Amino acid sequence: MDMHDSAADLSERKRRRIRLARLEADIAYFQARLEMIGEPKTANQLTQRKAFMLLLETVSTKVAQVRRARPV
Repeated sequence: MDMHDSAADLSERKRRRIRLARLEADIAYFQARLEMIGEPKTANQLTQRKAFMLLLETVSTKVAQVRRARPV
């Protein structure tokens, strides 16, 4: 039974690492979009900036939760 538990634990750690990598990629994307927008000059850019800031904050919080849940 130990072998099965160990395999399940490894699989869970692998899923957690993949999830963390995806979330970190999302963060990089949101940061890049914010850099591209720069200082908003139009209402559309301002709306995009607000949306990407909210997404960045939300995903950053999720990354912190995943890291706290159990070390990768």
